Amino acid sequence: MAGTLFRLLGLRTEDSRKLWVMLPVFYFAGIAELLSYTAFMALFNQRFGVQFLPFVYMAEAIIMPLEGWLLAKLAEKLPKAKLMRTMYLLMTGVLLVNGLILIGFKVGGWDYQWYYPILFISSNFVVRQLTLLLWSTAFDLCPTQQAKRLMPIFVGAATVGGITAGFIAQQVGRWSGTEVVYILAPLFLLIGLFNFRKAIARYLVPLTLKDDKQLHKQELAVQGEASALSGHYYKQLIKSPFLLCAVGLMTLMPALYFLMEYQYFTTTEKAFPIERDLTAYYGLIITIQFSASLLLQTFSGRLMNWLGASNMLLAISIVFMFGFGLSALFLGTGYALAVVSATYALFYILLYYTAEPCYQLFFKMLPINQRDGIRYVSQAIAASGGILLGALLSLLHSKGILSLDSVAIIGVIVALLLIVIAWFGRSLYIKELIKSVQSFQADFSEMAVAFLGGMRSTKMLQGVLEHLHNPNDYVREVALELIGKAKDSSYLSRLVKLVDDHNPRIRVAALRAMSLQKATIQELVQVASLLEDEEVDVRVECVRLIARAGHMQSQAHYFIRLKLLDTHPRVVAEAVKALYALGSEESFSACDEAIIKLLDNGGDWAVYGCRTVADLGLSSYSDWVMSLLEDQRPAVRVAAAQCLGRLQYDEAIGSLLPMYPMADQEMRKAIIQALIDMGDKGIAALMEGLQYPNPFIWDACVAALAHLLDEARIRETLVDSCIQRLQGSNQDRALSAAIAKLKMEGLAELAEQRLNEIRDVICDAAWVVLAKLADERVVQVVRESVQDKDEEIRENGLEVLAEGLGDRKLAYALLDMLKTSTDVLDHGEIADPRAVIEQAGLGSDDWLRDIAQHALSEEEQAVMPNEKKLLTMLDKVLFLKQVSLFSNVSVDELGLIAGITQEQVFPDQALLLRQGETNSNVYLIVDGHVELSLVTSNGGEGTIGVLGAKEVFGESTALDQSVSGVTAQAIFDEVRVLSLGGEGLARLIRLYPEIGIGLLHASSARVRLLESMLMKMA
Repeated sequence: MAGTLFRLLGLRTEDSRKLWVMLPVFYFAGIAELLSYTAFMALFNQRFGVQFLPFVYMAEAIIMPLEGWLLAKLAEKLPKAKLMRTMYLLMTGVLLVNGLILIGFKVGGWDYQWYYPILFISSNFVVRQLTLLLWSTAFDLCPTQQAKRLMPIFVGAATVGGITAGFIAQQVGRWSGTEVVYILAPLFLLIGLFNFRKAIARYLVPLTLKDDKQLHKQELAVQGEASALSGHYYKQLIKSPFLLCAVGLMTLMPALYFLMEYQYFTTTEKAFPIERDLTAYYGLIITIQFSASLLLQTFSGRLMNWLGASNMLLAISIVFMFGFGLSALFLGTGYALAVVSATYALFYILLYYTAEPCYQLFFKMLPINQRDGIRYVSQAIAASGGILLGALLSLLHSKGILSLDSVAIIGVIVALLLIVIAWFGRSLYIKELIKSVQSFQADFSEMAVAFLGGMRSTKMLQGVLEHLHNPNDYVREVALELIGKAKDSSYLSRLVKLVDDHNPRIRVAALRAMSLQKATIQELVQVASLLEDEEVDVRVECVRLIARAGHMQSQAHYFIRLKLLDTHPRVVAEAVKALYALGSEESFSACDEAIIKLLDNGGDWAVYGCRTVADLGLSSYSDWVMSLLEDQRPAVRVAAAQCLGRLQYDEAIGSLLPMYPMADQEMRKAIIQALIDMGDKGIAALMEGLQYPNPFIWDACVAALAHLLDEARIRETLVDSCIQRLQGSNQDRALSAAIAKLKMEGLAELAEQRLNEIRDVICDAAWVVLAKLADERVVQVVRESVQDKDEEIRENGLEVLAEGLGDRKLAYALLDMLKTSTDVLDHGEIADPRAVIEQAGLGSDDWLRDIAQHALSEEEQAVMPNEKKLLTMLDKVLFLKQVSLFSNVSVDELGLIAGITQEQVFPDQALLLRQGETNSNVYLIVDGHVELSLVTSNGGEGTIGVLGAKEVFGESTALDQSVSGVTAQAIFDEVRVLSLGGEGLARLIRLYPEIGIGLLHASSARVRLLESMLMKMA
């Protein structure tokens, strides 16, 4: 039942824990907010007078900046989690104190008229800040994607709370009085406090472990900078018609709402002179209002996507105008109460649940470093301005200057102004988007569609089309992207003119913007001319476009089939997919030949072949793809692994898992993703894989199963498996100390590194499992904290882990591992080092077995032997570890590097490099000396330097196989080197950027030597 509901709502398993903790908070807060609002408005209007409402609004407008300043100061003084709890308790306390005072008035028969403005302002502060607190808490607790899934559920819970509050207010207000309705509000907040504190402790506290030491100073610096820039923000706001339009909308809409609210309270006060009846009526309207809001939420998202934010704001403005028009017509009639109440309820829903999110899209247009500053300045102006304008318009009636229906007519006039601003806002948005195109990194088309809707306005599109001839290519590219969102084939004739544009990016963008739904044969031929374009990207995009010309399927089939013979594998692959999409069965045999060609040619062809097979789900090629796992090129093996995963070819698991320990980073990621893509078909094989003695294969199985299993099965299987591995990983701790006792320091250091890597991979698996049993973001923060250099932060992280994060048993086992891993074992404690090494030689890890066997041979490995015998794999690894370039590379990765090196021995005086000749290798000197020299253009000859063991040369020319600028010659004696091909080096630099940085430093040092030598020769 719960699983079905989660699927219908688009929720995931990891959402459930947070959902059940936070749902009661939103529900009870929704009840409390609406109960207090209903009660204090009824009390103020009846006991103080609705005619004074404008004055209280004006007082609020003055107090709000002070309120914001005080809350900012409170935020400076308190950590985030404590601030949240303090704010919740503060608001509960305000309502509780007010409730007790009201109950005291009721029981004692007292009344103090001037207390009710205080009640209004303090209660309205709670209503305003409680909403902000709940939303900010939810956003702080949830990552972005999770927030998108959960926020509608939270909104629904608060809405249901509002409906519940309406029922309570109707019944309790009628029978027990308004004071009792008010005192219930803090009681509901107290009920929600338990879950609120639990959510803060479980999710927010771990996320703020570093705040006290790091973020606090940054916030103060940002605040200082913000105050310095506020003047600049005001100037920028005044100069921008676009931003002024946004502020106008944000000011006039609340002003009209407050004016309608005044009409509502005035009308209801006349209709219900008895306070209890008034409170009950308010409750009834709230029930109807929030029931309508809940109904609106079921289709508001689709409506927003269809209309866009700009059209939604325009529609809301029109509704406001008609609402005041209806009020002006029916005020003074028997229908006044129903019309005004319905209009007020609709205004409330539209303003707070629809218009508020739409405003934010205006600020998305701004550069990110200015966005928040201008947003806060704009919202401050709009909030105060909206309240003051609404209050001043209300004063026209409360002071007896105008009748209520005359004020409603003024509302119609202001709403007309609002419509004008909303209309111009749409045009200004397009101009601002195009003008600011080079300032952004976001997806412009998505922003435009969110604001403008489906780009259905012909006038807007005509404005965009004008920019197709803009001299700025970035502007033209964005204009084409916006046109493409319209999917309108009527613009094809104008877009076809861009097929001859000099910029290939424009040609690609034009193809993406085209729609061939109503294209003629002549237009199709014009587009098809780009199938012979010199740029691969253009040909690929052209194939994709022609494949969508469904009304000319035979012609499209003809043009695309020709591209099966293209010279680039990417185009061939796209043509195959296009023919399958067209359903051209007569071409399937030709497609098969093309796929075989892709897979058989190797290299990039095989990579695109694997991707094509995966995209089309062609399981018949699974065995062929399996054979590519043994290809010499790493990119082909990666593509083959990815393809097998997407095909869900579970028979490949037996081949993928043994490859994992010796795979590089890219291949390991591909294998893990392939195992996950296998889905349920691979679970049985992965469960068997948990029994693998090799810790790295076990880690791969855990990583995949953590994604595939539900929480219950994770607790049943993975938790116990992780605990066993964590507890058993300490058995080999004595190996490095035993080897060190035999005076083999280099080998002992390598053993220690390997042991640490095994412990790290087991801990990684434990963290992955914990992330599935607790909040993933919390686990990540705790994990970073326990590795922090600051002892206090590290201890705080360990304390959170000690509280049983995710699963108590697993958290304790991981905590024990983290604490014991910092303990240093003295080799003096080892009584029989040889016995310890022999025991390690029987272990499950290949490298530890090799290290143990090497140690038992009693050869000193710290200094490489000088004999001419070939180096073993372990010899190479020991040597590479001593080279600074590879100091931070894991043992497995050292093994990969060693595997692609070639050992070479050069006699004395032999030339390794010749100046002016091409070089394709990097050389690592194992032992011996190499002299670097060069001959200048005027015939001068000089020595740049002499290199020794563990130094590198040839790196500056190996990557592009250019000619060597120096001569390298063996001197004094023979030289033993490890050579590494340029292609292998390029891949190493891509996977391990620190190696590239090290090579850059080495080259820079050599350039400085060369410059010094040239200066001396000059």
